[in-house]
Amino acid sequence: MSKLRRLNQIFASDGRAVVAALDGFVFSKATTGIDATSARIARLVDAGLDAALVTYGQAQTYEHELTKVTTILRVDASTDVYDPSVPKTAAFFDVNDALKLDAAGIVCMTFPGADSRESESHQMLARLARQAAEWSMPVIAETLPFGYPITSTQSDDPHYIAAAARFSAELGADIIKTRFTGTADDALIVKNASRPVLALGGPKTDTLTYFKFVYHCIEVGARGVAVGRNITQDPNPVGMVAALHALVHENVKPELAFDIYKRQTTND
Repeated sequence: MSKLRRLNQIFASDGRAVVAALDGFVFSKATTGIDATSARIARLVDAGLDAALVTYGQAQTYEHELTKVTTILRVDASTDVYDPSVPKTAAFFDVNDALKLDAAGIVCMTFPGADSRESESHQMLARLARQAAEWSMPVIAETLPFGYPITSTQSDDPHYIAAAARFSAELGADIIKTRFTGTADDALIVKNASRPVLALGGPKTDTLTYFKFVYHCIEVGARGVAVGRNITQDPNPVGMVAALHALVHENVKPELAFDIYKRQTTND
């Protein structure tokens, strides 16, 4: 299968995507809601979900449910799952595993500016990108300046994020998943990346404020969102996906997205 065909499985015909990040089990013990969300993936697809980031174990545990959605295999994992800062990651799977699972792509983290972790994560991305090129497999780089948590003013600076995004593109990433700050300078991230950019999940806040953040990300050029806890820990994940679909694919205003979310609460 060509890389373009696989990319078209991840992105809808408008070139945008709503992606559920269900891969938290390999990074944290804070995984409330992931199993329940995985079990009802068909409902999320009906609401407008385009793809899901999954672990190797999830691809096996929820094999039947995940046949309903495009999957992207998380190939790296934390080397200290009890440390919420995710100090380091390593590659435990690769493109061969993704092919066996019929995944449309792979995803791994990189940590620009994070001491020794920078070199290790970038070498991992480059190795995976070379292997993926042989099989026409898209690679998503989840690029997190200075590390997994936002720890400094620099790590939440669009100029630093933009430079990090471009670095991942230069190492072979086909898609960049990274932070957006909610400021107008986020447009720099999209412009500098030279690849489609998915906005990383976003803040845990009230629902309307979150929809305003997503609307902003699309306005400045993001090609979609990759959302974890704002789907899996929301009391109405189906409504959340329906609202995100409207924001990403239909360019609706945040207030209308909130109405869609509330209507789904009534009907679900």
